[in-house]
Amino acid sequence: MSIRFDGRVAIVTGAGAGLGRSHALGLAARGARVVVNDFGGDVHGGGASSEPAERVAAEIRAGGGEAIAHGADVTSPGQVADMVAAAMTAWGQVDILINNAGILRDASFAKMSLADFRKVVEVHLMGSVTCTHAVWPHMRAANYGRILMTTSSSGLYGNFGQSNYGAAKTALVGLMNVLQIEGEKNGIRVNTLGPGAATRMTEALITPDILELMTPESVTPTALFLVSEDAPRRTILNATAGGVSRTYLHETEGVYLPPAENTPETIAALVDRISDTSGQHLYETGGGQVMKFVGKAAAAAG
Repeated sequence: MSIRFDGRVAIVTGAGAGLGRSHALGLAARGARVVVNDFGGDVHGGGASSEPAERVAAEIRAGGGEAIAHGADVTSPGQVADMVAAAMTAWGQVDILINNAGILRDASFAKMSLADFRKVVEVHLMGSVTCTHAVWPHMRAANYGRILMTTSSSGLYGNFGQSNYGAAKTALVGLMNVLQIEGEKNGIRVNTLGPGAATRMTEALITPDILELMTPESVTPTALFLVSEDAPRRTILNATAGGVSRTYLHETEGVYLPPAENTPETIAALVDRISDTSGQHLYETGGGQVMKFVGKAAAAAG
């Protein structure tokens, strides 16, 4: 069955170039009406221009689609509220949000300023929070919503010089975990994309021959699936150069230690058993993990 977005309205942040542009064009090609958001700054977050968003919106309209441009800074609640209001005025609904906007301010942790750390967290994490918070009441009222966070291998697995970026990107997984629980009763599904693509943010980090394989267009199909009608929930899919994989958060079965044995020395002696993955679990809520240990303690207490 073909995945279509006819009758749906989508907001894509950071859509003036790279992945965001590809996502916006992909949604429009499959029938969505799109708000193309881009602050128009450089890769480090400096400057501002309406031209990138306007150019992509014009590209969509030239292809027969419907699109409006908006230059909201995703960290500004007032500007984001205006962007969502523009979508509601134009089309009366917001069904899809792809949180894609981001910047880089790389440096080793020893050399990174707290201002640069805070700015990257502000754009990636709080920008996604701000945009999601603005569309949330509209999606709840409609009993329908598809929200996509954007994580990174730098957050999931680590990358030198990106402690600020990695911290923000992993935080978005935590945001997804909670919002998918809170949104379920209102038909809101929240997922996360871990992309790898040749964009302004990666061109200085990866050699040109590899970048040629890492097209934004090879990532967008995964993004579109994750915001589709039959999208999963609480799912992290990674997409790079045509490859697609899934990241899970598992926890081992672990051990129960009665009070007399619960010492650092005992844990050191049992760390291999604690780390044994043969009985690992995939939890849907934090409460499930807590009850595992409470159950072990209760059983031991008789």
